[in-house]
Amino acid sequence: MDHQPYNPLHGLTLKIIVTQLVQHFGFPYLGKEIKIRCFTDDPSINSSLKFLRKTPWAREKVEALYIKHKTQLADEA
Repeated sequence: MDHQPYNPLHGLTLKIIVTQLVQHFGFPYLGKEIKIRCFTDDPSINSSLKFLRKTPWAREKVEALYIKHKTQLADEA
């Protein structure tokens, strides 16, 4: 049963969100938009996922950026 029909992130993993953001914007843009080292210093998707899973405030910012640009990202998928 679907308990979150209006949640824009429902059914998406953090890995999908970060991968789509990186493919669309790249790490340099993400590092400027969200000032966290996992996007600026030797960035990789795996290191970003590891940090974001342990840091709720940073994850919230990434999720908010994804929601803001969701229509653009969906057009590319």
